[in-house]
Amino acid sequence: MKKLLLAALVAALPLAAVAAGSTDPVVNAANLATDIKVLASDAFEGRGPATPGGDKTVAWIIGRMIEAGLQPGGDLKDGKRAWTQGVPLGRFEIKGPVASNFSVGGQSITLNQGEQIAIRASLTNADSVNLAGVPVVFAGYGVDAPERKWNDFAGMDVKGKIVIVLINDPDFESGKGDFGGKAMTYYGRWTYKYEEAARRGAAGLIIVHETKPASYGWATVKNSNTNVMFDIVRERPTETHPSLEAWIQRDVASDLFRRAGLDFDALKAKAAKRGFKAVTLPGVTFSASYNVDHQVIVSQNVVGVLPGKTRPDEHVVYSAHWDHLGVGLPDARGDRIYNGAVDNATGIAALLEIARLYAAGPQPDRSVLFLAVTAEEKGLLGSEYYAANPLYPLATTVADLNMDGFSPTGPARDYTTSGDGKVSLQDDLVAALRARGRTFTPDPVPEAGHFFRSDHFPFAKRGVPAISVGPGEDLVTGGVSAGKAYSEMYINDRYHQPADEWSDDWDLSGMSTDIALLYSLGFDLATSTRWPEWQAGSEFKAIRDASASARQ
Repeated sequence: MKKLLLAALVAALPLAAVAAGSTDPVVNAANLATDIKVLASDAFEGRGPATPGGDKTVAWIIGRMIEAGLQPGGDLKDGKRAWTQGVPLGRFEIKGPVASNFSVGGQSITLNQGEQIAIRASLTNADSVNLAGVPVVFAGYGVDAPERKWNDFAGMDVKGKIVIVLINDPDFESGKGDFGGKAMTYYGRWTYKYEEAARRGAAGLIIVHETKPASYGWATVKNSNTNVMFDIVRERPTETHPSLEAWIQRDVASDLFRRAGLDFDALKAKAAKRGFKAVTLPGVTFSASYNVDHQVIVSQNVVGVLPGKTRPDEHVVYSAHWDHLGVGLPDARGDRIYNGAVDNATGIAALLEIARLYAAGPQPDRSVLFLAVTAEEKGLLGSEYYAANPLYPLATTVADLNMDGFSPTGPARDYTTSGDGKVSLQDDLVAALRARGRTFTPDPVPEAGHFFRSDHFPFAKRGVPAISVGPGEDLVTGGVSAGKAYSEMYINDRYHQPADEWSDDWDLSGMSTDIALLYSLGFDLATSTRWPEWQAGSEFKAIRDASASARQ
């Protein structure tokens, strides 16, 4: 063991030398370990919003922000800022048994919740869902993209029907086409597919799960979708959500198509080509029945601020989500607590440590906002609420640096972001890495759509320069092969599973280096007059440019 530790230390010397010669602060790894272990402990019950564990998490983060030396930056109450921003959410939970089945030519195919199918609690404010003998159609990837002259629904009225679609974009398999090649567009996201089904009046939409195009296995689908659901409070929820939203296993879909006299693989291939026509599954109907408990609750974003000394009305934002999946279905060990150690106790620990560094260092000219958001796991709802109801104007929000999942595998030679945002902020990150003898690796799996899956996205789509950062895979000890092996293991065996727990063999030295880099990146913005910008060709540039006068 000593030999291994010595080898790792020697291998890390180039990075250590760069860090020693840079202006990056020293990060307290003991603080990180303490915070991660506390947040990921069973005592916090998986940090589900609107649960005792969630309430405990909010109170604990507030306490740590106070200890760090921050000031409250949340809602105004009687002329004073609170530590939180109230986030009203619809809470939806299936109550009692779920009955669902396909009928093919008079024969019933029973679907067990969590096994063959994962049905989400209906987000339409209905007390129950009762579908009986509903016709079923296959609509390819479920995409209507006029600017790409692509419409999977052309010639097919899906009103009142169950629609089956594929996950990701039409060009995922080939890596080339009208949807950005391997990089996922928003049309590939499951959220879009449900929204499009609702716009067309479908009774329900079922997504066929396949691990590669989804970028995660069935365990993640089951655990994420059979749990309590949340949504922002909507006046007309049926305009965004069909009555039934669900996923099914690929083998279930393939067998269903075969029984209906159709070839799933052949239709999938046709769906990837322009001119695909949706098809009705002959003789197939779908039925489902279950009750839903729905109510409005208020969760909390936790907000701390370090005021700037000369331009306090301009804000640099650091963000990370505090929530995870709470208590859910048991795994093979019988464990029902989804601790979320990597996802995202590490991000909150990083947020708190960066806050300590700012509070202990020189006061920046601009204000720095530390935003711990709720309900990321339910669809980026906490960050979406903040961006839609900003506590501080978005026009004078300098940037958002979002942190979601640091690696416990030691230092890496590279660093990455979630997707390619086409923003100068990412160029700043690349330059900072280069100055430290490190490299930038573009998102290794752009087909996973990470750009749309992190809390920077609600800021980005409203024009605020924003990136979500992540650890690289070129590990100092073990190289790219070791980094990829860890990533694959984590996605397959721990992501959104009870096994995402703290381990005493974690090496936080790489996380410490990354946090120091992020502090310096944000501090440079907080002590300058620069405004990061979206680059030409970005879909967010025009939105940001429209508020340019506020930044003169």
